[in-house]
Amino acid sequence: MVDLMKINIKEQAATYLASKVPAGKHVFLALDDGSSKFSKLGGTCAIGNKFQLVVADNADAEYNVTLENNAGLTMTTAEPELTFLGNGLALDYKNAALRLTDDSGVLDGAVSVDNYQAPVQDKEAAKAEMAELGGKIC
Repeated sequence: MVDLMKINIKEQAATYLASKVPAGKHVFLALDDGSSKFSKLGGTCAIGNKFQLVVADNADAEYNVTLENNAGLTMTTAEPELTFLGNGLALDYKNAALRLTDDSGVLDGAVSVDNYQAPVQDKEAAKAEMAELGGKIC
């Protein structure tokens, strides 16, 4: 089991994230392909190629792999995400989008930043939420 990984958060990304991540919050680097507990998007057409940063008040036991970074963020990821993350992990901000890369190339050219929301328990509310997401789900 890996318990520490490094990510280089480039200057433009750090500036962008400073406006999105309040001090003291936890940031999870999570898959957004339907496989993670934070994902609302995805399906078979997006496996392993869509990521999100989830901003939360508290740590999460499943997201226990520390992402050591140069931006001073409390950032972690989970074991399943490691399958898609390689050496030279970096986050940059270009063309109005966060871009996640590693030594193999671009992993996701449009990483989203979302505040954590507890899962919807009401079936009608969940159905409405899925309808609103519409074509973003495959």
